[in-house]
Amino acid sequence: MSDLYNEKVMDHFTNPRNVGVMKDADGVGEVGNPTCGDIMKLFIKVDKKNGEEVLSDITFQTLGCGAAIATSSYVTEMAKGMKLADAEKITNDAVAKELGGLPPIKMHCSNLAASALREAIKDYRSKS
Repeated sequence: MSDLYNEKVMDHFTNPRNVGVMKDADGVGEVGNPTCGDIMKLFIKVDKKNGEEVLSDITFQTLGCGAAIATSSYVTEMAKGMKLADAEKITNDAVAKELGGLPPIKMHCSNLAASALREAIKDYRSKS
């Protein structure tokens, strides 16, 4: 598998950050890709700082391939501490680029991570 992925992707796959269910989440986003079977669930906690909504905590659960786990882990690291408006701008390409690239056949996995984040923010806003 390490022939398929670079060192950064392998690190986030073998040592994922921010894994777990957040019981008191302010927003939850769940997305899946039926073609490959990847399913991601992202949990966010939002605090208001200086009048801005900021992602103070973010966790995930992912059932999927190494790229799906790595992109989930990396998106949590990218978004944590960001203003919601900035976190919403994280794109599929940005996740893959920040990870040093993904094989073309795995690019759909980075799409799930950014989509799960946007869905969690959307869920939070629908409750606010």
